[in-house]
Amino acid sequence: MKKIVTEFLDIVKERNNNEPEFLQAVEEVAETVIPYIIKHNIYYGKNVLLRMVEPERAVTFRVCWVDDSGEIQVNRGYRIQMNSAIGPYKGGLRFHPTVNMSILKFLAFEQVFKNSLTTLPMGGGKGGSDFNPKGKSDNEIMRFCHAFMSELFRHIGPNTDIPAGDIGVGQREIGFLFGMYRKLRNEFTGVLTGKGMTWGGSLIRPEATGYGTVYFAENMLKTNSNSFMGKNVVISGSGNVAQYAAEKSIQLGAKVLTLSDSSGYIFDENGIDEDKLKFVMQLKNEKRGRISEYINEYPNAKYIKGKTPWSEKCDIALPCATQNELNGDDAEALLANGCICVSEGANMPSTKEAIEKFHKAKILFAPGKASNAGGVATSGLEMTQNSLRYKWTREEVDNKLREIMEEIHESCIKYGKDDNGYIDYVKGANIAGFVKVADAMLAQGVV
Repeated sequence: MKKIVTEFLDIVKERNNNEPEFLQAVEEVAETVIPYIIKHNIYYGKNVLLRMVEPERAVTFRVCWVDDSGEIQVNRGYRIQMNSAIGPYKGGLRFHPTVNMSILKFLAFEQVFKNSLTTLPMGGGKGGSDFNPKGKSDNEIMRFCHAFMSELFRHIGPNTDIPAGDIGVGQREIGFLFGMYRKLRNEFTGVLTGKGMTWGGSLIRPEATGYGTVYFAENMLKTNSNSFMGKNVVISGSGNVAQYAAEKSIQLGAKVLTLSDSSGYIFDENGIDEDKLKFVMQLKNEKRGRISEYINEYPNAKYIKGKTPWSEKCDIALPCATQNELNGDDAEALLANGCICVSEGANMPSTKEAIEKFHKAKILFAPGKASNAGGVATSGLEMTQNSLRYKWTREEVDNKLREIMEEIHESCIKYGKDDNGYIDYVKGANIAGFVKVADAMLAQGVV
């Protein structure tokens, strides 16, 4: 078995040299899915996984825009259309200096499995640019978004590819992107998700990824007759996902101790309550400030510069910042401090070494493709509402989100529970996501 997996990975490495994030994502899937393929004749010998790791289409383009000083700037734009076997491509746009082909291919590949797990008819894609919105004026961001969409519009559509937001792309950016798309195509369609409430957006969409991460963790805890009530929670990040993961944790009776950004993290021994969280939301969403400013408002808290929060004692850890933020040493620190549950809010935030340590310790561990699928699930619900020209209530969307996260959890148990009763959520999520896409690909022939 190991030889077959190694041979497969060698082929992928030869074709995708110098793309470490993508290779990391493929390896994690291959190690659990290939043994399943070999045991099931319907998939064996069809090169289904090899087809899945190859994007159906990868678009790169130049983005030229003018900054406030009148200077012409040049960035790179991308859209990876990974797999459309079960529906149109669906996945976010990321604006960040680190964006490159490797990161977007890893995100698009993960998105295929994540979207499959939601049970909604969505394929997988991802895109973005190496443009950095930090420090830019609203007018500069508008000009960049308009320039970016003036090329992207020819590759997307409500029945082809429906982008959403991601790091660096919030409702402001979605608004600018949608405005240019609407102008160029002369049509108002649900081509982007994460829109404003007055022009096609869905209630709960901003909260969905963070809420879903907590709902999934709640389902995992229930398997051990446990809950969030009275638990200490450490969270990384302070953006959209982290904010709403914190909000839902607080609502479920937990004490949130940390939030972070790229400069460091804050630790509040008294807990980040709803009022303190409102301050963080205003700080990050409106003032575009740094998390270190939290201690100016709440001096009893501590700010630890240049570190991540994984050394703090906790019961539950929710990594909600970015990929590979939690390494093997961090995992050891969490386990030594009594952590019993890790639910990923970001995409692939735990390294392979960290995941191995979590599995060895037999704690509850949820990979992002399962636990953070709430965001794209609610994007799917937004697409449905756009198609129906209808809007569901907040309670209706939240209930649908809860149901979807419960269904994803059940799928992971179906394929991930071993003979001793331990649930390998990584294995369960990978196989459950694979089966739906693979069945569709086989039914449609070699295309």
